[in-house]
Amino acid sequence: MPGSDAVKRTTLRSQIADALREEVIAGRLPAGRQFTVKEIAESYGVSATPVREALLDLCSQGLLHVELHKGYRVREFSYADFLAMVEARTMMLEGMFRHATEQALGAATPAVLASVRRRAEEAARAANAGDLDILIGYDLRFWREFAALVGNPYISDFLDRVRVQCWVFMVPLLRRVGDLRGRLWCGHVEMVEALARREGRAVQRIITGYNTHALTLIRSLTG
Repeated sequence: MPGSDAVKRTTLRSQIADALREEVIAGRLPAGRQFTVKEIAESYGVSATPVREALLDLCSQGLLHVELHKGYRVREFSYADFLAMVEARTMMLEGMFRHATEQALGAATPAVLASVRRRAEEAARAANAGDLDILIGYDLRFWREFAALVGNPYISDFLDRVRVQCWVFMVPLLRRVGDLRGRLWCGHVEMVEALARREGRAVQRIITGYNTHALTLIRSLTG
């Protein structure tokens, strides 16, 4: 089939990028870690081309740095970076729902709500159990679907990028805590219920609480 090789390479590139992103978020590729295209290609048993393309994708997402003649390095985020990230997502989320609440409420059809609720329930369950690895995946999916309600893909993509970077900074700190039960934000279902009731102000209040919780938690771990 014409173009099938290009499609396969694009798919492989996406799969490698997704896998590496998960490794970075989970801390298995820790901040500051250096590696080459050859190392990753050998690890995944693939050619260098899709790996190089995948790594450039992660560079564009702010997760890696290219180092001349050395390969790539996992980006290190500082506490100041984290504060700026939370400030950015706070401004975007609160502004988004302040100006597009009616649009978001209108987009929250029963089918959409059911999908978002499933993500919310799984995320909240993992948060309550202190299961960080399970929580990260469901939390990211939940917020992607929730942000998509306003119908602006640029906002959704920006928020997803910032949220991933927040997790990259937070995960090493959170892994130092022996028991995370009761310490992780678990208001996902509450947000969906507020949305289902068409309570825009309640949604905004919960979003504010979500961002405040992140700052308070990290301050307690870095203080």
